[in-house]
Amino acid sequence: MADSISQQFLSLIDVSPLSRVRRNHGLEHATLHILARRHPQVPMAGHSDIGGFWILGDVSNEELTMSAREALYRLRNGEHRLAIHPNCGTNFATAGILSGTAAAAVMMSAGRRTRDKLDRLPLAISMATLALVLAQPLGLLIQERFTTSGFPDSLEIVEVISRKRGRLNVHRIITEE
Repeated sequence: MADSISQQFLSLIDVSPLSRVRRNHGLEHATLHILARRHPQVPMAGHSDIGGFWILGDVSNEELTMSAREALYRLRNGEHRLAIHPNCGTNFATAGILSGTAAAAVMMSAGRRTRDKLDRLPLAISMATLALVLAQPLGLLIQERFTTSGFPDSLEIVEVISRKRGRLNVHRIITEE
């Protein structure tokens, strides 16, 4: 039963628009891995959508274009793990949901009095911390199975547009199939 539901869900996320977002997300992560290796002290962030992805960070258009093309090449040549990134929002959302739920569950079982709630606080903190530890591998698994894809298939980089917004460099990487 659970396998059937899982298979139905996986076939749903392989529908063209969702599949495009997942592949762009994987290419975004791979690009960020390559950029981080070249510029370890430069803070960067990304965001993916159906038309490509955004990179925020102090890198040149040329450097970003080279890195994105290398990322696509490496994903196509079997380095699928580049699509998984430890600082992905999926990991943060997983951690927030699990730790918040664990703490809330403990506190909901406390009585109505403030004293009862204060007595439960150490347990709530412990359960939230345990949930954070469990969220680390779970967030990576969710990324791998649902929110990213390390298989770009026919995805191509069409254009890289860079703009300066105040002190922030904003890059748009446009993809198509």
